[in-house]
Amino acid sequence: MKQFFVICFLFTALSATAQPEQVKKLYDQTKKWMTEGEYESAALGFKELLQKDGNNLDVLKDWVYFNLLTKNYTKAIEVGKVMIERPDADEQTYQLLGMGYKAIRDFENCEKAYQRGFRRFPKSGVLYNEYGEMYAIENNFSNAIIQWEKGIEAEPNYSSNYYNATMYYSKMNTNAFKMLLYGELFCNLESYTVRTADVKEILFDAWQNFLIQKLKLPADNASAFEKAFAEAFSNIIATAQQGSSIPEILTAARTKFLLIWFSKKQDNKFPFYLFNHLQYFLQEGMFDAYNQWLFGPVASTAAYQIWLDTHDVEAKKFKEFQQTRLFKMPFGQYYK
Repeated sequence: MKQFFVICFLFTALSATAQPEQVKKLYDQTKKWMTEGEYESAALGFKELLQKDGNNLDVLKDWVYFNLLTKNYTKAIEVGKVMIERPDADEQTYQLLGMGYKAIRDFENCEKAYQRGFRRFPKSGVLYNEYGEMYAIENNFSNAIIQWEKGIEAEPNYSSNYYNATMYYSKMNTNAFKMLLYGELFCNLESYTVRTADVKEILFDAWQNFLIQKLKLPADNASAFEKAFAEAFSNIIATAQQGSSIPEILTAARTKFLLIWFSKKQDNKFPFYLFNHLQYFLQEGMFDAYNQWLFGPVASTAAYQIWLDTHDVEAKKFKEFQQTRLFKMPFGQYYK
């Protein structure tokens, strides 16, 4: 009942001469209802918003998303088709329309929507990711990874393409090098989510296989960058020492890799910001803390907590760095 009076109050306040701040108030409240699953209230909110501010692209996008959430795919597609015709349509309008088509498994029109989107936004990591997921739904993973790779090249700081590519290479077991690199890049771009925890587990297992169970050289058709990456590890023998934890072993091996990589000036031939990022941690005394953050919770939550308790200064320094510095990959560092 209380919520009903709130809705009535907001709608009464929105007269025919509704002020922008009143519209914004209803818009914010409607989005809140939508995200909290109060769909009946949100539907009433959108009805009023469309009457008062129906040309607002943000309102229309949220209206489409609301219809996707409530499985009214026909309406979502209907509005989405109108949105992409607008001169101010952004890449998200094509994403939403594609989501509608994917929901009803209309892959032909879904693909057409993405292709139209690429003509306006040829460097859209969002659209490449969605395009790849469309192929994945069809179990066409060979085409899916092509789109995710294109997304990584086109927009190197959009995390979802790295996530999907990591999952692909993990399941298909076709390129351990890309899995390791894409997984670590993802964790730096998206540091504290459920997806990050999943990728950390994959990375932990992959690094153990990569180092402790001996390095497997890349295939003959691997890129020169991948071969250089493997060569830098070729003389590193990671053997477990009594009393050493897996994160410590990995830290030691990865430290040796960085020393070899930069001493041979491979960074001049293959600029790759992730390695510069790790070298900075090494120089600033934070590499151990970084590797503990990346591998410690997966290896042993108890051991990781002990490390945090006994390395308070290093842990705080690394945490402060993460909270104040944004990791960004430069364009042009994608190696085929």
